[in-house]
Amino acid sequence: MRQSSRSKVAPFIVMDVMEQARVLENSGKNIVHMEVGQPSSPALSHARSKVVSAISSETLGYTVALGLPELRRKISLLYGKWYNIDLDPRRVIITSGSSAAFILSFISLFEAGDKVGVTEPGYPSYQQILKSLSINPVGLQTSKNTQHIPKLEGNNLNGVIIASPANPTGSILSKGSLTSLVNECVDREISFISDEIYHGLHYDLPCTSALEISDNVYVINSFSKYFAMTGWRIGWMVVPDSHVRLIERLAQNLFICAPHISQVAALGALKSISEAETLKGIYKVNRDLLLNALPKLGLELEAEPDGGFYLYLNVSSKTNDSLALAQDILVNAGVAVTPGIDFDSKRGNTTLRLSFARGTDEISEGIDRLTRYFSEL
Repeated sequence: MRQSSRSKVAPFIVMDVMEQARVLENSGKNIVHMEVGQPSSPALSHARSKVVSAISSETLGYTVALGLPELRRKISLLYGKWYNIDLDPRRVIITSGSSAAFILSFISLFEAGDKVGVTEPGYPSYQQILKSLSINPVGLQTSKNTQHIPKLEGNNLNGVIIASPANPTGSILSKGSLTSLVNECVDREISFISDEIYHGLHYDLPCTSALEISDNVYVINSFSKYFAMTGWRIGWMVVPDSHVRLIERLAQNLFICAPHISQVAALGALKSISEAETLKGIYKVNRDLLLNALPKLGLELEAEPDGGFYLYLNVSSKTNDSLALAQDILVNAGVAVTPGIDFDSKRGNTTLRLSFARGTDEISEGIDRLTRYFSEL
């Protein structure tokens, strides 16, 4: 049977690593998971209790395409608490994870053949989703020397997507840097999409929402990271008022609605901010343990991990094939890590990403295993 050219996207390598780790675990091998950006804790307590109650008392059928009105209102209140923004709940749209929000954003803003800037290193699915929609991703190379701030000029872009805190680097754009990027896009009529799914997970620097700068942007967020709800597949997007009906029509036809039960869980999660902050404290402990261990590992940072829960490491002193190195670490050290080529096809052959979203005991064990591995390399 014929295959479309749009379907020929690259694999999301971290998911392949997860599968390889699963196979090894099924064979009896103990694996420390430092590959995937997934908290090891379950959904927050209020989220779980609200779900238990809803299952026994509600039908949990379709919701309206834009999401439960109460959830949209509660998310708008979160913007008041976090950013001192008076956000109209009407502009908040509930989605099936941030992935659905990316699809809705790309379809609503871009024509086939348009050019959209994506940072390198960066979240790999941006590029693959764009390609599957016949939209052309344009790599914007960033580096530690430039604080991972992309340059937009000279690329004739129709749009750009920026994440802060970023995956895989953990870098955070200052309010001044983000303001300059947003204003440049507004002036040049470049659609600006702000990926803010790691907001809340900041350590030494604050996070700035693009909505603090302009209403003429798309903002995407998710309950996956800060609220520890990856598998629930529930996120949201904020769009200009004039785009709400546009997104609603697309969402009705593409997704009908986000899962009702996950929306119920999200309502509970918003009542568990103190619990989420406790988890963030664990991530900070884990981050500091890893940072202190880097000299023993003989590795250097590619970016300061000011947010999120990743370290992006330069392994050029060990290899020029990060995929082979990651596979060898998995098999021989029992630690799952992600090769940098997942995030940067040009320079990622000499980088690795480590996630520190697990429990501290597991991260400590991972450090011990990696220390032994690299000492024998």
